Amino acid sequence: MKTYIALLKGINVGGHKKVPMAELRELLSKSGFENVQTYIQSGNVILQSNKSDISKIESDIEKSIMNYFGFEVSVLVKTRQDLQRIFDDSPFTKDKKKASHFMMLHNCPSDDLVKEALEKVYEGEEYKIINNCIYYYYEKGLGKAKFNVNFFERKFKTFATARNYNTMVKLLSLSSE
Repeated sequence: MKTYIALLKGINVGGHKKVPMAELRELLSKSGFENVQTYIQSGNVILQSNKSDISKIESDIEKSIMNYFGFEVSVLVKTRQDLQRIFDDSPFTKDKKKASHFMMLHNCPSDDLVKEALEKVYEGEEYKIINNCIYYYYEKGLGKAKFNVNFFERKFKTFATARNYNTMVKLLSLSSE
């Protein structure tokens, strides 16, 4: 059994795509995953599977949610090692890292698209793109930021989902047990 972290995009936000965590845990358990646990209501799932094909795990979770809840949810699955690497690769100082977000991309963008995206700059906002993660730091906080997930999804033609520092720390902790 291998441990995976599934990150669901856009559930339980503003009353849309409501997914009760108890129902999600039960659904995924019935779908063949083991030791399913969730963290907060925003779509963070730690689970175990005998499968090693991450795209198949993503697809199985997406299909289960569609069949049970009746709507599409994009799912990004990482191994604990992948998530640890993303966390450790943050280019920011310790203080900035604690105030930053980790926007994980489903696919790695091409170098040309990364170069193009890096041309866009807003005062007080800093981001670095490393492999399949965008590391965000907002001087004035996320609520006042000009950049958002949609900008990068359109630019890189892939979906993304973001987690803050505290959520990343908790997911790494929960997945190590």
